[in-house]
Amino acid sequence: MRGAGLNEDCRAGQHELSRGGSAGVPYRAGGTLRETPGEPFQLQSDGNPPCRRADGCRSVRGQDVFPGDRLLRQLTWRFIALVLVFLTLSRLGLCLWLWPRVQPAGGLWPVVYGGWRIDLSLLAMACALPALLSPWLGHRRWPTLLTSWWYRAWWLLFVLLEVSTPQFIREYDTRPNRLYVEYLGSPHEVSAMLWHGYKGVLLAALIGLAVLGWLGFRWLRTRPADARMRPWLRPLVTVTAFALLFLAGRGTLGHRPLNASMVAFSDDAMVNALPLNSLYSVANAIRGMRNERSASAVYGQMPVDEMQQLVRTAAGLEGPMLDPQHPSMHRQQATATPPRPLNLVVIVEESLGAQYIGTLGGEKLSPQFDALANDGWLLARTYATGTRSVRGLEAINTGFPPTPAEAVLKLPRSQRGFFTLAGLLGEFGYGSRFIYGGEAHFDNMKAFFLGNGFDEVVDQPKFEIAPGFTGSWGASDEDMFNELHHRLMQDGDKRQFTLAFSVSNHTPWEYPAGRIQASAPAASVQNTVRYADWAIGQFFARAKQSPYWKHTVFLVVADHDSRVFGASLVPVRHFHIPALILGAGVPVQRDEHIVSQIDLAPTLLSLIGVSSVHPMPGADLTVHYPDRAIMQYGDNYGYLRHDQLLVLQPGQPAEQFHYEVTNETLAPVPVDAALGRLALAQALWPSWAYFNQRYVLPTAGLQLPPTAVVAEPAPPPAAEPACCAMRQL
Repeated sequence: MRGAGLNEDCRAGQHELSRGGSAGVPYRAGGTLRETPGEPFQLQSDGNPPCRRADGCRSVRGQDVFPGDRLLRQLTWRFIALVLVFLTLSRLGLCLWLWPRVQPAGGLWPVVYGGWRIDLSLLAMACALPALLSPWLGHRRWPTLLTSWWYRAWWLLFVLLEVSTPQFIREYDTRPNRLYVEYLGSPHEVSAMLWHGYKGVLLAALIGLAVLGWLGFRWLRTRPADARMRPWLRPLVTVTAFALLFLAGRGTLGHRPLNASMVAFSDDAMVNALPLNSLYSVANAIRGMRNERSASAVYGQMPVDEMQQLVRTAAGLEGPMLDPQHPSMHRQQATATPPRPLNLVVIVEESLGAQYIGTLGGEKLSPQFDALANDGWLLARTYATGTRSVRGLEAINTGFPPTPAEAVLKLPRSQRGFFTLAGLLGEFGYGSRFIYGGEAHFDNMKAFFLGNGFDEVVDQPKFEIAPGFTGSWGASDEDMFNELHHRLMQDGDKRQFTLAFSVSNHTPWEYPAGRIQASAPAASVQNTVRYADWAIGQFFARAKQSPYWKHTVFLVVADHDSRVFGASLVPVRHFHIPALILGAGVPVQRDEHIVSQIDLAPTLLSLIGVSSVHPMPGADLTVHYPDRAIMQYGDNYGYLRHDQLLVLQPGQPAEQFHYEVTNETLAPVPVDAALGRLALAQALWPSWAYFNQRYVLPTAGLQLPPTAVVAEPAPPPAAEPACCAMRQL
């Protein structure tokens, strides 16, 4: 290396080397730059220690000598260029992979242009502090080193999230979001799932992370730079940098700053996620989790009185309110009249979408369920409220509608005093338990259930029947059913409510050998569905021969579909789930009405003969059908009534579609203003109820006394059927 290419700026103006300098040219302070073969240039000054390029800043006559402050600015520009190129290439790769969905939505340009806006906004926030301080602190060693490592840390975050994105899209049909963060809270389960089910993907991701991380570290290392900025120029550069960073960070000159909805351009929620980068998506999710987002902040506002009226009318609640402080509180009269209230068992099947159930038009993977459907009340058009287990458990056990925030199992204001079936039935002398094949701390299930009416949580460590097979997520379905049967046999004549939750039908698709005739590959969702179905059949074959069968009502229902995706704002077909009620006194019928998960709890109360006061807005299907379903798909809210789907999106007007159930297609239609107001009211109400803590058990004075449901009731009038068995479907 020759001196003509070297530029060094020594602090306090003591030593300078001009761009045109060369070896042997004296510094102002009397030092001379010497070139020694095989060694970097050295500044020798009257016997003082030299300032070496290779070693950074040393001391000459008590003064620091270090590369100039323009190094910080070079680091900033290099970081911005590196990240923009990387994210653009990543986005282009995703677009090519998903081209059959990207091309009809508008092609590459909306994705790339929107992506640049999002990327620059996030980069402005990451670079703000180093960029604004570089004119003032760039000549010091520690700010430069700190900045280098600051940018390297950001680079690793960008790389980690983008490398994770393809597999996350395969699983959830969107970029990493709130779920990505939530899984970090369960490292044992997630690490086991990744290791047993995704070794190849995990190895490839680690190699990619290592290679890209190394390249970024090389690109962002410190090195000598130009002379430092003149003092009078520093304020001017700082103000200019602030203005540019502010504009880039805000992303627009409009009234509202840039957000994800501003780069959305398609009916396809997945395509709308492509302009985002995954770090932005996760950061946005964290902010939403921290703020307990209210639906009114996402979809807009409505007068409270109008909202209450619309929700009450849709729920069939006419006349004066039973409790004005709790507008949804009402009295439900059971239609079934057993000599004494029946026991209740709710079996929640993990990820068992209707697409896998033969009798519902899906793959022929469920012969046991299909056979059981001939013995009970099959709700053939039941729709989940969301895409996560906690959302399904929320709807099934509490009857609470979904919100754009997290499910109530994980929110702080619902950990005590929130309404649940267990809490309500406890007022009628029922014991209650939750049986889970995994560890119940996952998704905060244990804390929520024990805080809201459940007497006992029985997870894998508490099984009295030792599991024969344990996978990444816990005991196999047959082991869970063995424990359930064991506990039911112990109950005797006690009134009991049991909520049981399976785990086998989940990645990495683990199940005991020798139970099913598996297809290749062995680790697949098709085979775990076969196994889950086999376990259901084994349990009910035994249950029908057991003493508890004659005084128990059973519900078998999925929490959600396995992979919810589709080129639509709300992929309705992937919210379709099986729901089957069977057992004591249950009518045998196939029901084609539209049903939501929030309708199941009120219907079960009626079937077991418990008349009660509660706040659930769902319908008792033994009395009437609302023929509507409610679906929360990320930030999109879908309200399906008959064949019309109304979709609410953040910061955008409502859209309406005609849903053709036969071929499961959506066609845009003009928005019905009345349906739009009803959907908005339904979307806003659960957030209002949560934040104002209005979804609770009734006060003691309102609830019917337990004796009211134990005594033999009078027979109903002839014009009213005792139960839904005589309903014409």
